[in-house]
Amino acid sequence: MERVERTPAFSLGYVWERERFLAAVMIAPAALYTIALVGFPFVLAILYSLSDATTGDPTVRFVGLRTYGFLLQDPVFLKALQNTFVFTFASQILVLVLAKILALVLMEDFPGRRLVRFLILLPWTAPISLSVIGWLWIFDSVFSPLDWLARSLGLLGRPEALLGPEQNLYWLGRPFLAMASVVLVQTWRILPLATVILLAGLTAIPRDILDAAQVDGAGFWRRLFQVIMPLLLPVMSIAFLFGFVFTFTDMTVVYVLTRGGPINSTQVLASWAFFKGIEAGDLAQGAAIAFFLFPALAGLSALVLLLARRAEVS
Repeated sequence: MERVERTPAFSLGYVWERERFLAAVMIAPAALYTIALVGFPFVLAILYSLSDATTGDPTVRFVGLRTYGFLLQDPVFLKALQNTFVFTFASQILVLVLAKILALVLMEDFPGRRLVRFLILLPWTAPISLSVIGWLWIFDSVFSPLDWLARSLGLLGRPEALLGPEQNLYWLGRPFLAMASVVLVQTWRILPLATVILLAGLTAIPRDILDAAQVDGAGFWRRLFQVIMPLLLPVMSIAFLFGFVFTFTDMTVVYVLTRGGPINSTQVLASWAFFKGIEAGDLAQGAAIAFFLFPALAGLSALVLLLARRAEVS
């Protein structure tokens, strides 16, 4: 009787041809990377925030929500929470307005356009600490070039001057000017990324739509607010989301310029979590402060993505 050989039902080639298995293999490195660098620290932060761990004694002894109760009674934490929202929304509003203007300008054809685009990208490509140290010199209490320019124009250093009779403004020594300074630097830092995103969105708008609006008699402002802005709304939402995440969790600008001063007037959640958790050695409070970043980021991210989705569909 002749023996018939059958092809095995399970083979390596058959497994690799299955889409579900291949998708799982392809996504596994990204999933492991996310779990290792995001998931594990996130769970560890939750455990620390529910304990009394310190750098001297990192043993996790659960104390419930006691640490959160202390934070809600801490005036510095409440000030940092308020400053975080002011710092983030003020800078992002400026970023969206200025990025829109820059993107419209860079869409036009003029001599040196490529050089201008390169120069605009420099703040984003430069190391953060080095660029902020440059601003630290600009805001210097004695040698500030901004104060020198104001004195040269007669805006500072005279009894009748608009900015006051003093020789210097002390940008980082007064609460309002210190907050304005960190907002300005953060705006300068995030502006290139938003400009590139909006520039890509403007490039993707079909030229026929703009030409049709111009033929119908729509002027610049009407085309901007009734044609360009609605079409750019999903892209602007993504630019705002990126800027919000970067700014809400950032501590570099505040740390280098003011270290939260004067008198914690520029303290934000990220810097206060660093000072309490690392410099002061209170891991529990540092983790609890940092955990307050999560609901705001998750909530606003979901809202922005939902609005962008609806704008894209409509």
